[in-house]
Amino acid sequence: MAFKAKSAAYLQRVQANPAEMPKIDWEAYKKLIPQSNIVEKFKSDLEKYKVPYPQDNVTSQIDAQWKTIEKDVQQFCAEQQKHIDAASKELKRIQALPKFEDMTMEMFYYLYPERAIDPVNKPTFWPHNPEEQPGYVTPEAKTSKSAH
Repeated sequence: MAFKAKSAAYLQRVQANPAEMPKIDWEAYKKLIPQSNIVEKFKSDLEKYKVPYPQDNVTSQIDAQWKTIEKDVQQFCAEQQKHIDAASKELKRIQALPKFEDMTMEMFYYLYPERAIDPVNKPTFWPHNPEEQPGYVTPEAKTSKSAH
């Protein structure tokens, strides 16, 4: 956070300045300084001086790397879009269901036959959860039997 604040402050200071340096009024300096050859010398020295900018050697490498991974990124996006579409479809299905308050046991059995209580074909004891039913085996016991 401190680095981000310093970076933002630096960026704000840089953007407050114009993009190019202001033009120097050499004639005004010639009038103020009695020895005009000093002003001419400064002017010629400033015109000769060029700020060295570093060469850009990395952009071509980044572009090449991007071209190699762009296909993977598009494939990943397509896979994620499939997940998004499936989730949207499931969300629409859930939103189309009747409200919990309006749903009857028959509606629940029709919509979720694997979860609903079926007293005729699969009778269970109250509270109708798997742990309370006769013959229930804990997951730990199942894994220990299958490991031996």
